[in-house]
Amino acid sequence: MKYTAAAFTGVTLLVGCASIDDGQRHFPTADEAIATSWKTTDPAWRQRLVQDDTQKLCSQVRDRPDKATAERIEKMNQTMKVVYPEGGKLVGDWKRGEAIAQSGYGLRVGDTTPNRPIGGNCYACHQLQAKELSYGTLGPSLLGYGKLRGRSDAIVKYTYDKIWNAQAFSACSNMPRFGHNGILTPAQIADLVALLVDPASPVNQ
Repeated sequence: MKYTAAAFTGVTLLVGCASIDDGQRHFPTADEAIATSWKTTDPAWRQRLVQDDTQKLCSQVRDRPDKATAERIEKMNQTMKVVYPEGGKLVGDWKRGEAIAQSGYGLRVGDTTPNRPIGGNCYACHQLQAKELSYGTLGPSLLGYGKLRGRSDAIVKYTYDKIWNAQAFSACSNMPRFGHNGILTPAQIADLVALLVDPASPVNQ
């Protein structure tokens, strides 16, 4: 069995494939194996299987870039456009942000409810509230985010930009590029910023 790696929506997959030995043994690449497994999927979904330059570089180093590669990836993503909310207000409504953070809807096969907003699924990787009993630990705890960092213009902009495109700050991060990849809107990201920095948010209680 031969294993190869490919990034799928920001996550590296290991795929093992081997064809029947018909005299000319062929071991498909991960890209080939995934592409042939999703033939009947909507074309818009299949586009998510195509790696961009950042994902290709991260796959090549198995998400463990050396310093030079990490700097290359981060600089490449820092040149990518960041879109801010209309009016330039980067701090939205923390209550809407909480709903976005706790929603896992969207970008999953079968999520087809018309006009239902896509969620950030943030709880799957981060602890957001002290009262939470179930949360992911792939990312750091965000408890007290605003208490620890404050809500200066610089911190607010950093928080927005990090959610927009985490690869601009941490090469081969497991965090999705929510804005860059069009997962969340600028307004939704501003609401998540509010969840993190607003003193009234449960994150900061």
